[in-house]
Amino acid sequence: MNQVRDDFDRIARLTGCDAGWNHNNHYHELLLRHLPPHLESALDVGCGTGQFARLLAHRADRVLALDLSTEMLRVARACATGFPNITCQEGDVMTLDLPAARFDCIASIATLHHLPYESVLVRLRGALKPGGTLVILDLYQNEGMRGLLRDGIAVPVHLAQRWLHRAEIAEQTPEQREAWRLHGDTDHYLPLSVMRRIAERVLPGAQIRPLLMWRYMLVWRSA
Repeated sequence: MNQVRDDFDRIARLTGCDAGWNHNNHYHELLLRHLPPHLESALDVGCGTGQFARLLAHRADRVLALDLSTEMLRVARACATGFPNITCQEGDVMTLDLPAARFDCIASIATLHHLPYESVLVRLRGALKPGGTLVILDLYQNEGMRGLLRDGIAVPVHLAQRWLHRAEIAEQTPEQREAWRLHGDTDHYLPLSVMRRIAERVLPGAQIRPLLMWRYMLVWRSA
């Protein structure tokens, strides 16, 4: 986790509020469609610059934006001006004393692949209120013929989306590209089949849906 923190501190020093279009924020509206129109409290795990936390703040009374990176939180706080209902907190979700049954919604985007999957799902499950919703967007490792087929479809879709959003795509500097490359060298992703087996044990009834552009979405509602 020290390496992950250092990586994102480095990336954050080169990052502003406007990330432009990317594979993660492409699916923000999809995640929001699985949440109720009003929430009392929401938790964003691995909030980064706080882009999704700010979307949650439009429908939640209180949003806790949690991240391991001091520098990411510096950017997130600067970007959250005008959102008094967002609290940015530095911490590791695996060691933080999460209050039981506190949140109506817990969201996490491109973060859980850094963590022990089953253990973090157990912790997030315990922090959800009865009737609360867990939404996860993250990366996965393709496997088998279906995975190859999804890869074959994802590439032209990715190129088409880049063309459609060409005016919104933030051009990365060489320093930004290098920072992301160094981080990517240490990233590891679980196959969907493994995540589904874990979710069946920990989150009965969870829906895991592969998305194009190398992402999956998990949605689970607490009983």
